[in-house]
Amino acid sequence: MSDSHPPYGGPSDPNAGQPWGPPPGQPVSGQPWGPPPGQPISGQPDPYGYGQPGYQQQQPGFPPPQYATPVQPPKKNRGLMIGLGVGAATVALLALCGVGVGVIVANGDEDDPTPPPVASTSAPGGNDPSAAPSETGTPDTDTPNNNNAVTARYSSDFDAVCEGNPILNAAAYSAPAGSKAYTFYNSPSRPESWSLRSTGYGKSYYAKSDEFDKVSVVGCLKYQDGSEGEGRKCQLKDSSDKIITIDYVSSRYTLTFYAAKTAQKIGDGGTVNAPAVRCPSFVTYNKATMKAYASPDTGAIEAALDKFLG
Repeated sequence: MSDSHPPYGGPSDPNAGQPWGPPPGQPVSGQPWGPPPGQPISGQPDPYGYGQPGYQQQQPGFPPPQYATPVQPPKKNRGLMIGLGVGAATVALLALCGVGVGVIVANGDEDDPTPPPVASTSAPGGNDPSAAPSETGTPDTDTPNNNNAVTARYSSDFDAVCEGNPILNAAAYSAPAGSKAYTFYNSPSRPESWSLRSTGYGKSYYAKSDEFDKVSVVGCLKYQDGSEGEGRKCQLKDSSDKIITIDYVSSRYTLTFYAAKTAQKIGDGGTVNAPAVRCPSFVTYNKATMKAYASPDTGAIEAALDKFLG
């Protein structure tokens, strides 16, 4: 009998009848069965993407994770806040201009009952001191070689001539006789601002405000520096009905005539006084100095126009 098999009834094999492999639920050598979580079996395809980056093995009994993008906070309406800020800045700027308006308290001394017109700004380039009206050239040139020539829409636009800027749609000047004219005067506190001074009603040179296209002559009354006289004390009511006292000041102006279409000098009108013999019924004044300046004398302006254009 061969020794390769135990005899019948001999000692039994302790592993006989046991299944191959480790007991149920027990790993071999402390290692789990199969590949590590998330790794495919070597040499086998990974059809479910378990081995791809970012894959997380879901544990049994737990719901899958949820994802959401952050909600952007609503933008604030900064346009409204900026607009309010600009409006407040504009109000503050007007308050700092230092210009007041007063009316006379007693009408015993009344000089000029007509309120002075609102000062208008000069045309582009008018703030340049070197841009004075020209004294040479041909006055009746139809197309002036000047980049600052403007087209007038109102009579007040003719103040540009006093800053050396021609008026393109003004009437051509040929001779004093038969010409129509506007006159302007500047402010001692703001020399670049000019106000229309209407004189000579009924005369041949008189032009209404809507007849500016017929005007060929502009008379410019320029304030003479250092001509300021002693102020006259006048009591007025300001815009808040508060009684104030201002110095109403006299001065002198120099009148010069220019061709409106070319801004070239065509004549002299001499010196015109701005008397302050009586307190006005309406006046603008400087809040810092409490001064108001008298306007050029209407009668003197008319006399100069009669002499030059009559």
